[in-house]
This record gives sequence, C-alpha cells and structure tokens, in this order.
Amino acid sequence: MNTLWLVARLDIKESIRAKWFFVYSIVFGGLIALFFLTGVTQSVVMGFSGLSRLLLVYIQVTIVILPIFILITTVRSISGDRESHILEYMLSFPVSLKSYYWGKLLGRFVTVFFPVFVAMIIGVIWGVIKGASVPWEMLLLYTAMLFALSSVFLGIAFFISTFVKSQDIALGVAFFVWIVLLAFIDIVLIGVMMQGNVDERIIIFSALANPLETFRIGAISLFDPELTVIGPTAYHILDVFGKNLFMLFSIIYPIALGIFFSVLGYNLFKRRDLL
Repeated sequence: MNTLWLVARLDIKESIRAKWFFVYSIVFGGLIALFFLTGVTQSVVMGFSGLSRLLLVYIQVTIVILPIFILITTVRSISGDRESHILEYMLSFPVSLKSYYWGKLLGRFVTVFFPVFVAMIIGVIWGVIKGASVPWEMLLLYTAMLFALSSVFLGIAFFISTFVKSQDIALGVAFFVWIVLLAFIDIVLIGVMMQGNVDERIIIFSALANPLETFRIGAISLFDPELTVIGPTAYHILDVFGKNLFMLFSIIYPIALGIFFSVLGYNLFKRRDLL
C-alpha cells in the first residue's frame, strides 16, 4: 500500500510539472473568469440565474472539453512510460504491478479532477462574495457528476494505454473514442430511428449506454425536470426511471463503467509483455 501511494505522489508531481496540466488548469479557470466577464450570472434562462446559471453553463461546457482532455493526457501514461523505458526502471525497484498501475491511476485522477472541481468552487466563492445564494443541492450533484465523468474516461484512457505501446497510436485511438462517443453514436442511432425498423426503446437505451449521453441528459434534468428539451424521448426515460432514479443512474453508471475499464486494463496490463 505504501508503494501505491508513492507511485501516486510521483505521478501527481510529474503531472504538475507537465505543460498539459498548466494548460488544463488555465482552460477551466479561464472558463469561470469568462463566465463572470460576460455576465453569465446576471442572465436568466428558464428561471435560472446567479450561481445556478453559472453551474448550468459550466457543466454543459465540460461535457465537450473534459473527456478529450482526460483522454489525450492519460492514454500516454503507461504507454509513454513503456516507450521511454521508465516502466522498466520503475519495476527494477520493489514496486508491484498492482501498486504501479493503481498508483498511476489514483495520481492521474487527482490531477484531472482537482482543477475542474477547484475552478467550480472558485466560481461559487466569487458568486457568494457578489451576494449570490448557493444552490447546494445542484452543487453537490454537479460535483458527483464531474466525479463520475472523470472516472469513466480515466478508466477508458488507462485501458487504451495498457494495450497500445506507441504514444502516437494511443492519441489516435483516444481521439477516435472521443469522436465516436460525442457524435457518431448519436448520428447512427438517429439514422436507425429514421429507418423505423428498430423498437424506439432499444434505440433509447442504446444511447444511454453512452456515458456522455447519460451525463448530458442527467445535467439537463437538473434544470429541466420534464426533459422537454430532448422531446418525446423524455417520456420513455421518465416512465422507466423517473427523475430521481435517473439522476442516480447518471452518476453510478459512469463510475461503474470506469471501474470496469480500469480493472480490465489492469488484467490486460499484468498479462501482456510489459516491455
């Protein structure tokens, strides 16, 4: 256990020194600053204003930015160590494969989740200074959803990093995964729905298997409980889940999926040729 924490600390220190961490932090910190400069907290959408409006916009932006940042910065974690022979050097010490893998994953989770969370908290603190009230329920739910989104894409990234030896190929695979989850699945499902040969419920639940889609609908349900934005699909989702159960699903499902890919990646990592 001690070696696991040592590997995690080492990965955190390496990440903080890397340029990507600086850019990553600036992007999310800059988003909060931009929201205040453009008067997002003063605008009103569907009855939401102040910090509720800020959190609403912030969570929608992170749907696009956070997954690709996690993927492109994490897929090189193990593959990069293997390619640069750092992995060989690390394993020359009394460090088990289990401690190395899970230590790297834990350290990387801290570095990808912490800037996003801190940027949101800074926005909340600034809003309080300006006299806005804090929507605690929404803040806690958004924190849990960001945690879930970080978990699933971190698990996917580590899974990719274990079976791809080249960093360039790893980046290509990561970008492909992001494109598929962000847009391609929706386009395919819309095409299938237009053909009318597949039951609508199958199409809807196939879409919900996409963690990005689940996250998006979960975020929408916080400011639109009836899900009127997504049209007739809302009736199927609300009939099966209900609002509260779907919110729970949108948090637990991505976390469970992230754990699944993480464990799958670990099993693949310890069975393959490490060097």
